[in-house]
Amino acid sequence: MVRKRAISSRFRGSDPLDESPDHVLVGVVKIPENADTPWRLIVKRVMMAVIALTLAALVVYFDQDGYEGGGGPNGEITLIDSFYYSTVSLSTTGYGDISPVTQQARLINSLFITPLRVVFLILLVGTTLSVLTEQSRQAFKIQRWRSVLRNHTVVVGYGTKGRSAVAAMLADEIDPDDIVVVDTDPLALKSAAARGLVTVQGSATRSDVLKLAGVTRASAVVVATNSDDTAVLVTLTARELAPNAKIVATVRESDNKHLLKQSGADSVVVSAETAGRLLGLATITPTVVGMMEDLLTPDEGFSIAERRIEETEVGGSPRHMAELVLGVVRKGELIKVNEPGADSLESGDRLLYIRMVAG
Repeated sequence: MVRKRAISSRFRGSDPLDESPDHVLVGVVKIPENADTPWRLIVKRVMMAVIALTLAALVVYFDQDGYEGGGGPNGEITLIDSFYYSTVSLSTTGYGDISPVTQQARLINSLFITPLRVVFLILLVGTTLSVLTEQSRQAFKIQRWRSVLRNHTVVVGYGTKGRSAVAAMLADEIDPDDIVVVDTDPLALKSAAARGLVTVQGSATRSDVLKLAGVTRASAVVVATNSDDTAVLVTLTARELAPNAKIVATVRESDNKHLLKQSGADSVVVSAETAGRLLGLATITPTVVGMMEDLLTPDEGFSIAERRIEETEVGGSPRHMAELVLGVVRKGELIKVNEPGADSLESGDRLLYIRMVAG
């Protein structure tokens, strides 16, 4: 207990990120963006501006006899003069050294050059406003996200294990908006954002980072870090901040499983031990390994699922149901289907069963 308090004291104190204004969190919290990024908007608008300039230059060049002040040998308008005139005209600089003099040139200028000038100005102003307001827009989205974030799942670590956990949750029809990924790797967070997930950049061993991810209002926390010591610290911090959240953690070595349990994890998955068992089974009964992988893959074939029993099923036996029931979850405890406690279903029970998934 003394050691636990000593470790947890490292993460107490001020919480600068959690208490920071929303605009400071731009770049730390990333809300999935459906629209184009400002830089893509800039590239698109620059290309549109170039097209507008080119069209204006071609109009002037094909009607060069209606203009004076060109740089040609006899004062005629060259192609360079056309681009020069279009540039100073569309940008409203208007030096006046080249000007339309015939009625036809002035009419064409009014019908084509003036609308292109308006479009050009809209492109410039729109791009500027987009860049200037992007940070404010992100800050507003972060503020709205923080105000509505409830009963979500915080996934700490988006490596191989974290990605697999998220894929399983999405396959079980959990909304991407209900998942928040915390990691220190920008590339991993970019990959998570591409799947429509909200991301928080920072170390989950810090309480302010976990608070920023809304762990105090989360229903579950998945700890999928790459090192066991980090997993212990994250679990300890998460449990202190969220006493009622369900915490599921993974460790590489089985010797560290009890540390996760003592730190507050509800469930612990030993990755190295589980992988070792599958490897051993694969050498003897490879078909069993294939079935295990099928059960753990929720996209097709068979899948392990859980559901609340219906009122008409109260009092019945899970051994005589249409589904292949593996166990009964009663008050948070798993009762295997072959144990005496699973003889009769009670109100509030949940069934752990094998579900057929359409391929």
